[in-house]
Amino acid sequence: MDVATYLTELEQHGVALGDAADAAGMSAPVPTCPEWDVRALLAHIGMVHRWATAQVRDGAAASPAAPFPAPESGVVEWYRDGHATLVQALRDAPDDLDAMRFLADAGPARVFWSRRQAHETAIHRADAESAAGCVPDFDETFAVDGIAELLEGFYGRDSRRLRADPPISMRVAPTDAGTAWLIELTPDAKQITREADGRADCTVSGAATQLYRWLWNRGGEVTIEGDDRACAVWRSTATVRWS
Repeated sequence: MDVATYLTELEQHGVALGDAADAAGMSAPVPTCPEWDVRALLAHIGMVHRWATAQVRDGAAASPAAPFPAPESGVVEWYRDGHATLVQALRDAPDDLDAMRFLADAGPARVFWSRRQAHETAIHRADAESAAGCVPDFDETFAVDGIAELLEGFYGRDSRRLRADPPISMRVAPTDAGTAWLIELTPDAKQITREADGRADCTVSGAATQLYRWLWNRGGEVTIEGDDRACAVWRSTATVRWS
């Protein structure tokens, strides 16, 4: 996917997120993130958008910190303003943007930030829509890209948290895409590779949009075949960290 496509996704998901939050109300609980109400969700994503904007606009000189607290009132408008500002900053950014990146094989900085914020916003759109009693349906290509970013980007980084004793293997196999991922965890190492076919202790399959949400712990109806203990080990071991 190219920058223009990521920015279209970022814009659309951000608008839908704001609409769902407005419909649900600030005090509505967020079923996909039980520790949040809608106001807390908007405070989080509004902060992230402003922090990302600072990284894009200030480049290598940007602060790694994110001190952007939400206001006491008008949180939906504050969120919408931050989202629109981020989209414009990414549209204006040069292709050779020099900015911090924090995922494995992140690629050019402008592509990285456009992709990361598109998926960040899409997943939190799922949170806002869960509060409004809805479930989003993501484009297949975008969902496959999101699975790749999560497995190859976040979990592709060097991390000693991703280990298993005894070893486990798990396939993630979208039924509507010509690719799949094989995850292998041992006591000493991890390996995540793309494999269209292959054997594993368990296979998690479903439409890409369902797997995308399931892998991010946002629901999703998937089929688990084989030893579901391997799946349970993965879900208890794999946690996303930003640094």
